[in-house]
Amino acid sequence: MNCIDLNAVEGRRYPAGRVTKNVVGGASPIASEHFAMGWVALDPGGGQVPWHNHDQEEVYLLLQGEGEVCAGDERRAVRAPAAVHVPPGVFHQLTNIGAAPLIFVYCYAPAGEVAHWRRELAGTLPRAGVDAPPLPDGACPQRTHGPE
Repeated sequence: MNCIDLNAVEGRRYPAGRVTKNVVGGASPIASEHFAMGWVALDPGGGQVPWHNHDQEEVYLLLQGEGEVCAGDERRAVRAPAAVHVPPGVFHQLTNIGAAPLIFVYCYAPAGEVAHWRRELAGTLPRAGVDAPPLPDGACPQRTHGPE
């Protein structure tokens, strides 16, 4: 058995306004061949996991807060507790629309490289409506920098 204290896991701050702690899979404290999982806090008032896609299916398990989730051509307000499933290959983003942090756990499978975080840090994420499909009508804009 491998038990870890999330307070002891070093997180990484991203330009779009979030802190992510990778917990399972890859270079995380808990090894897994089959899935990856992590803890995320989106900054109040616009922190985001920006518009991106990957080959893995993914679930966001919202623990605290409220947000707007977009997947493909769908846009929906979500409030914790809630779960959001994103099919493989579908562009998606999650934005905190509340005044408190939005806390969630992500889980994707199969395990493997999901490079959107690296592209965000490098400033090379595909731009919604330019290099990638457009966001759904009325959606919060894609951010590659912190909330304004």
